[in-house]
Amino acid sequence: MFDETDKKLLDLLQDDSKQTTKALSNHLGLSTTAVYERIKRLERNGIIRKYVALLDKEKIGRNFTAFCQVKLTQHVKPYVLQFEKQVMQLREVTECHHISGDHDYLLKIHVNDMKEFREFIVGKLTALDNIGSTQSSFVINKVKYTTAIDLNTKN
Repeated sequence: MFDETDKKLLDLLQDDSKQTTKALSNHLGLSTTAVYERIKRLERNGIIRKYVALLDKEKIGRNFTAFCQVKLTQHVKPYVLQFEKQVMQLREVTECHHISGDHDYLLKIHVNDMKEFREFIVGKLTALDNIGSTQSSFVINKVKYTTAIDLNTKN
């Protein structure tokens, strides 16, 4: 699948994907062509899915983060499929996870403030079909945040 050099390359790309192949080759001790070919192989194999820009939520007016657990009225396939289709259309939802436990879904929501969150819950989320209940928690302080996945196999 991928070797130790690939892991180092992936760590570097997760830290800053805008690095040039020359900069990456200097870090890895490889030629720029070898780095380029490794990146293309990792992309072809679906290990690298896409490249994104991470935004400052405060500067774009989305610094209020909430996690909302959603329970459907019934956990049956038609309701599940319908909810998943509908939640994809909600711009405030940045993550939606189908989970085990007392609730069916966990949503991560970014809005400007509590007022906007209330408008979202009342006007959009609970207006969806087959919502049985919701339970929300609000972020007080972000303690750890990373998008990087640790590829180090040694602890």
